[in-house]
Amino acid sequence: MKGITIVGLGPGDPRLLTLEAWEVLATAGEVWLRTQRHPTIAGLPPDLTLHAFDSLYERAEDFSQVYDVIVSEILRLGRRPEGVVYAVPGHPFVGESTVEQIARRADEIGVAVRIVEGLSFVEPVLTALRIDALAGLQVCDAIELAARYHPPLNPDCPALIGQLYSQTIAADVKLTLMNQYPDDHGVTLVHAAGTSARRVVHLPLYELDRRDDIAHLTALYVPPIPGVASFESLQDTVAHLRAPDGCPWDREQTHESLRRGLLEEAYEVVTAIDAGDLRALQEELGDLLLQILIQTQIAAEEGEFKMPAVIGTIDAKLKHRHPHVWGDRRVKGTEDVLHRWEELKREEKGGESSVLEGVPPALPALQQADTYNRRAARVGFDWNEAGGVADKIREEIAEVEAASTLEERESELGDLLHAVVNWARWLGLDPETALRKANARF
Repeated sequence: MKGITIVGLGPGDPRLLTLEAWEVLATAGEVWLRTQRHPTIAGLPPDLTLHAFDSLYERAEDFSQVYDVIVSEILRLGRRPEGVVYAVPGHPFVGESTVEQIARRADEIGVAVRIVEGLSFVEPVLTALRIDALAGLQVCDAIELAARYHPPLNPDCPALIGQLYSQTIAADVKLTLMNQYPDDHGVTLVHAAGTSARRVVHLPLYELDRRDDIAHLTALYVPPIPGVASFESLQDTVAHLRAPDGCPWDREQTHESLRRGLLEEAYEVVTAIDAGDLRALQEELGDLLLQILIQTQIAAEEGEFKMPAVIGTIDAKLKHRHPHVWGDRRVKGTEDVLHRWEELKREEKGGESSVLEGVPPALPALQQADTYNRRAARVGFDWNEAGGVADKIREEIAEVEAASTLEERESELGDLLHAVVNWARWLGLDPETALRKANARF
């Protein structure tokens, strides 16, 4: 078998090359390297002819362009009668995007691929930190993490981040991590693990990008947040409450029995917001989250739906309704966004005949009226100026006073309240909030 032989060069010390890797390299004659920036290269057999792709990194705009060129070239070389030996740092399937692409495309075109394994950066880091990988260790790529706004990490478990090769990447990784971890959360930098130059540095997260010794052999270890901090752990707590050895009260609950509690918790969140009490808001958001979790746990037990479906549905909805963010649609401002939102919402629900359809009937009446007025205004059903609304209020007051029966008064009072709600919109006020504050002053 010739084709493509992919060799893992290990973490950096030539003595950590596997016997198989050494035998392949010693008899290869010619080896192609993804990069020469790896300490193991200096210890390879001296009669090897080495070719490297490092110059591509200097010319390309991003890594994906570099990887495309490397993959195409290795596939071309692999079709030769003598095949090709391609060597990469660490293990071929740990942080080596080109290897995955080469293996997949080689299978598609019928070129044989042999993988010669090597130690990745992970094992020497485990040794340096004296930690067990099976104790929940999460491993991720700094480049991918830097491109996110929120880390895809469970904060109850430790995380190891590889390819933290520059201060620029470190700065982006820091910002992403700080969306979940405390700014002063203790983290550890491990430099050149698996070599005689290994160094371990402990520091707070906020200082991560201030280090000037970050290089291509740097990894970052992030320990778990003390206590329970993850969505998954809270799900397990709720599932335990509903389990046979859980709480009798929680086990008896149904979707319907929890309805009142859900409404109460939502209003307690609003109360905390109105009071400007951030500590209370934190607590009340937790109580509201519990309602979502227990409703979903009940659904999971009944075979109705599970949390991934809940999360997947809202994620898909957000991305579909924001084509100006996840698509190529252009918007002029907030009103354009809201108008398009309602259009997409109607399309999702099979093309509702009215912009007023789909407003939850369980909404408080004042908020429901405000929603109706705002939706009507977006399609042009509105006054030209606030003065017209004020005149409408005076007209409705007169009609209430002129009504001769209780039923007529109720109807006219409803029209008056609608007009007042519309006036609040023109004034840039939320009528629900205004009335709630008035109640507090009463």
